Parts: sequence; structure tokens; C-alpha cells
Amino acid sequence: MSLEVKIPALGESINSGVLAKWHVKDGDVVSKDQPLFELETDKITSEGVAEAAGKISLKVTEGTEVKIGEVVATIEEGAAAEKPDTEKPSENKAKEEKPATKAESATQSPAVRRLAEETGIDPEKVKGTGKDGRVTKGDMLSAADKPAETKSSPAENPKEAKPAATPAPTKSVATGERQTRKKLTPLRAKIAQRLVQAQHEAAMLTTFNEVDMSAVMALRKKYQDDFVKKHGVKLGFMSFFTKAVVNALQEVPGINAQIDGDHLVQNHYYDIGMAVSTPKGLMVPVIRDCDQLGMADIEKSIAAVAGRARDGKITLADLEGGVFTITNGGIFGSMLSTPILNAPQSAILGLHAINERPVAVDGQVVIRPMMYLALSYDHRIVDGREAVTFLVKVKQAIEDPARLLIGA
Repeated sequence: MSLEVKIPALGESINSGVLAKWHVKDGDVVSKDQPLFELETDKITSEGVAEAAGKISLKVTEGTEVKIGEVVATIEEGAAAEKPDTEKPSENKAKEEKPATKAESATQSPAVRRLAEETGIDPEKVKGTGKDGRVTKGDMLSAADKPAETKSSPAENPKEAKPAATPAPTKSVATGERQTRKKLTPLRAKIAQRLVQAQHEAAMLTTFNEVDMSAVMALRKKYQDDFVKKHGVKLGFMSFFTKAVVNALQEVPGINAQIDGDHLVQNHYYDIGMAVSTPKGLMVPVIRDCDQLGMADIEKSIAAVAGRARDGKITLADLEGGVFTITNGGIFGSMLSTPILNAPQSAILGLHAINERPVAVDGQVVIRPMMYLALSYDHRIVDGREAVTFLVKVKQAIEDPARLLIGA
């Protein structure tokens, strides 16, 4: 029986995409739920999986633009069982006795299997954050940054014992070319369009302030171990800033508004977007109802949506409905920047690197961990007084986190 592999529906506003990459080759025997391809659209990157086991026949090549519902491959069910057994009995017996690891499992993504081979990290020892506990690329990268408790010994992973092969030079290097040219992906093209549109349609202005991170850093140091033991996630800076932003939005509701045609829409909810850098481009997944979430819930939600964004598992529902955005260029070392509005929102807060600097406190020069804050806003909606007041409220909440508890 032949099963058609079709491009799945991703949302009402998505009609087509580009089949960016096949994870399998023509004629391969695939397993049920095995990742087959990556589909890039102007909004998200999605992964297609096999709905049945069998031998696959590819119908389109990588880089082809395809429509929703289009058949891109067929799977001949039962072909796996008909595959001739040409191996020796002794080899079959050895394979049966050797349990399959998660890295060898067909249900793991190619990215996870590749990272397992390159780093020697055993996915069985990595805590998965994906669906049904599945280990994602983000989980493997996080494990690679930690002490090597998840790495296999040379005896467990023969590939690790061998020196890494020197990567083959790219075509441009081998041929001496000075440039390469490739078409923009739908997602990158859409990002470019939206950024230019935001600058053309909004009267964008940026105001700055600086914040002393001493109090937040002291709190994290004091309670980090207990927080991790209780909630299974680290207490980061983003949850503090998210709570500070919600508090400031409640104090200055003019920021929590947007223009829709000739109407001003005032929002009464607090869905905060978190800008995430991914290999495919910048995405802004949204954390819902942050005013009702605790610090642990915010940290878990950020980790979950950021992981899905980096692994190409993000959905349209994850990206829609935000009222305000936070972007953290500090993780890349940025000292100061002017973030661009995430339309149709009226403001975005930019965080930057924390650097020790001399500052005056009570008439004395002291060294403190300082961060620059940047608030870009739409001057059509927000006046300078509101923007400055909002940023001061964020600064006060970070420098004195107790304000978040008492609502001051």
C-alpha cells in the first residue's frame, strides 16, 4: 500500500513554503514518526514526519516551492519487512544483543544524531524538553556546555575516540570565488520586509537609561540552588525583567496599546514576546498572561518556546498576540543598541551586557554591575513622558525587586 506524504496545513495565512531540506534519501526505509523534511515559510520553519513505516520515494527536490497539501513523496508500506537480509547470522545476533541508543533511534532528528556523533554526548543521558520527552537539538547544545557527565567514553563511542575529520572546504574556497549567491529564504525575506515596514510606518524613537543589577544578582546567587531543586529550572534575568515590564505596563497603560487603522486599541492583557535568535532568523515567541505567572512559570515558558524556535518546532500560535517585546542583545556582548519595533506593538525593550563600571552612590564612587536599557517606542501613540516613566519603573523594579512583591 502506497501512502502519500503531503505538505501539512500550518495556518490559515500560510499557503506555500520552500522544502528546504530532506532528512532522508530516495529509496530509504523510514520508520513511523521519523523526521522527513524541513519546510520553510515566511513565518515559521516546520518539520514533516512519516505517518507510516516503509520505503520512501521522493517527488520534489530541495529548494522547491511547494503548496499546502502538495504530495512531495510516497511511502510504500511494508517495504521495511521485505528488505532482504544480506548480513551474516553472527552480525545479526550481535546487533540484536546491542540495545539501540536514542542517538541511533529513527525517531530522533538528524540534528540530534549528528550532535551525538560530533560531541560524544549520549542522548539517553540528556533530559528531553520536546514532545513526549524527546531530546531536541537545543537539549544537546545545552548538554555540550555543561560538565561532560553525559559524554560517552571512547569504549562506548568509537567515533569519539577518532580525531575529528577536517571539514571539506566550501565550493567558494575551493574554486577561489570571492562571493556566493543564494536566494533569501521565505522567513528571512519576511523579516526584512517587516523591519523596513516598521521603520516606514511608525514614528520610532528610543530613550535610554541604566540599571544597577546588584540586587537581582544577589537574589539569584542566594536562592539559585533552592530554586533549581524546587522547579527544575534556573532563575534567570529574563523573569525579573518580564515581571518588571508587566508592572510598568500596568503603571503606564499607554505603552500597552497599538494603532489599528484609525482606531487606538488599548490592551488589557500581558502577553510578552521574547526575541530569540535562531539559525533561520529572528523569531519572537510569546509568553501568555505574564501577570498571572510566577517566576518559575516564566522561566519554564521561556525555555520551552526558545527551544522550539531554535529546533524549528515553533507554531503560529506561539508567535501571535504579543503586546510588548523584550530583546536581549547582551547575551552576544552588545553594550548599547536601538531595537526596532515589533509591529503592531508600540514599544520594545532592549537589554544589554552587564559590565562593572564606577558609579556614584551616596557621594561615593563604587564599582557596580551596570546594564544599559533601551526603550524604542511609537511616538504616534506614546509621548516622551510616558516612555521615560515606563523605563524608570522598570529600573526601579530591577534595582529594588521587593517592589514587584508589594506592587510599588
